[in-house]
Amino acid sequence: MTRVAIVTGGTRGIGEAISVALKDMGIKVAANYAGDDARAKAFSDRTGIPSYKWDVSDFDAVHAGVEKVEHDLGPVDIIVNNAGITRDSTILKQSYEQWKAVIDTNLGGCFNMAKATFPGMRSRGWGRIVNIGSINGQAGQYGQVNYAAAKSGIHGFTKALAQEGAKFGVTVNAIAPGYIDTDMVAAVPEDVLEKIVAKIPVGRLGHASEIARGVAFLVAEDGGFVTGSTLSINGGQHMY
Repeated sequence: MTRVAIVTGGTRGIGEAISVALKDMGIKVAANYAGDDARAKAFSDRTGIPSYKWDVSDFDAVHAGVEKVEHDLGPVDIIVNNAGITRDSTILKQSYEQWKAVIDTNLGGCFNMAKATFPGMRSRGWGRIVNIGSINGQAGQYGQVNYAAAKSGIHGFTKALAQEGAKFGVTVNAIAPGYIDTDMVAAVPEDVLEKIVAKIPVGRLGHASEIARGVAFLVAEDGGFVTGSTLSINGGQHMY
């Protein structure tokens, strides 16, 4: 049986690596994106993975988008909630709009996507939901009260939803990446990035493919006994 997956934020960075890894497993993949049409088209042309545009923070848009994917590809069995944004600032300077945008996208997007797909997974007796958290949701980070709060919320969301899905064959897990060599990390000032890398025991940034490998493990057909877990992939930077 061919499974259908949606990867949010799936046309670039970690999301692109996840989309490609799932396709390589024989899964039908729909890669969601929010803004860059040209980049999404280039991704689809390069990989053969169809891309679908909607804002994960928009409840109605999510439901319409999922309906479109299911019309095109079939019932959705796998969700990878990877879409995320940053609006970094200390709380003294952070606006309500910066706070709300990050919470609504990074955490609200997980709720919206689960709300649109969990009932179907439950009724069919099989599903996989993987939420992409962050090391900064585990350890906190200066200037990221919005981002850290949203990512920390993802870990609690994961554990609670896992309990709702367990007896119906739906697993819910999270991955907490450390600092990965993506566009988002590339935007960090070089001197700051050097200090970050110095604190990573393996001595380097992670690769998007290493996060994708973790997702592939969690969504596997024989992965039904792993649920409510957070897999930390951070080069040993944060252990607990």
